[in-house]
Order: sequence, then structure tokens, then C-alpha cells
Amino acid sequence: MLSGWVQAATILVVGDSISAAYGLEKLDQGWVALLGEKLKPHGISIVNASISGETTAGGRTRIDDLLKRHRPSIVILELGGNDGLRGLSPKQMESNLAAMIERSKAAGAKVLLLGMKIPPNYGKRYADLFQKVYPDLAKRYDVDLVPFLLEGVVGGQNNLMQPDGIHPNLDAQSILLAQVWEKLEAILGK
Repeated sequence: MLSGWVQAATILVVGDSISAAYGLEKLDQGWVALLGEKLKPHGISIVNASISGETTAGGRTRIDDLLKRHRPSIVILELGGNDGLRGLSPKQMESNLAAMIERSKAAGAKVLLLGMKIPPNYGKRYADLFQKVYPDLAKRYDVDLVPFLLEGVVGGQNNLMQPDGIHPNLDAQSILLAQVWEKLEAILGK
């Protein structure tokens, strides 16, 4: 239960289509909305500032206004997938995520970084550079990390992806929530 937890008035989620419930029939079916329902009885609100198609550059341009407007205690960053799908520079992605982490921490928020992987058809070198960004940032800034948000969802014959093969379907949302909750629960307890 939540007894003994520090109450976080607001959790801000800055993400892309995976957090914006892309392709689901209703927005309240996505993992962010499910997290909001889980925390609502405890006075913790969720602000979902996720936008389908968002890149780390877009998140970087919006983060200051979001922090000022919502004054979150925790920021969940779920960005980078679109950078990878567009073949953008992992170095630039890292710089953008680093700036968002720095600004969030400077505003007094704890940060949870949600990692992503890129399909193998982008080449091993690019995929390795891309995937390395998340653990490197988590270590450098001492922030919590979900290494791969889609762990257990993508690949295999589990039918948890939408027909586009990119976005998790309705059945996958509880798995995404569990991935995030495992790390978020510890942050709330700190």
C-alpha cells in the first residue's frame, strides 16, 4: 500500500505515441491513464503531456513550460523512439534527454527515464549507440530507468502489438503499467 510514501502532488509524463495511447479506442485505456487511476485515491495526479510523433527535440522545447505550469514532483520521460525510427543522431537524442533531465531536476522533480530499443533493420552499430543512451544517462544523472518499456510486449507470438508493429495494443497496456510501476513505486517511497 501507499502508507509511508511521500505524496507526490503531480507526476508529469512527457512521451510520444506509446504514452499518448495511440491507436487505442479511448485515451483512458492507455498505461498513463491506468497509472492515474491507480494513484488518484492517494491524491497523486497525472499530467499526460505526451504527443504522438514527438521527438526528444520536441520534448526539449516544451519541457520548461510544462515544468513551470504543472510543478511536478516526478517527471517520467518516454521519448526517443521517434528519433530512432527517423534515424536521427543518438548523440543529439542524448543531448536532448540530458537537457530535460537537468531541467526537471533543477525544478525539484525526480526523474524516471523509460528506455526504448530500435528495430534491428537499422543496423547493429546504430541500434547499439541508440540503446546505450538510456543507461548512460541514468548513470550520469543518477535517475531511475526502465531499460526497455516494451519488454515482454514486442516480439514473439504474444499478439500485444497493433497491426503496425510499432504501437502496443490494448492488452499490452497493463504490462507497460507494470514496467513503469516497478520503478515508480520505489521513487514514490524515497
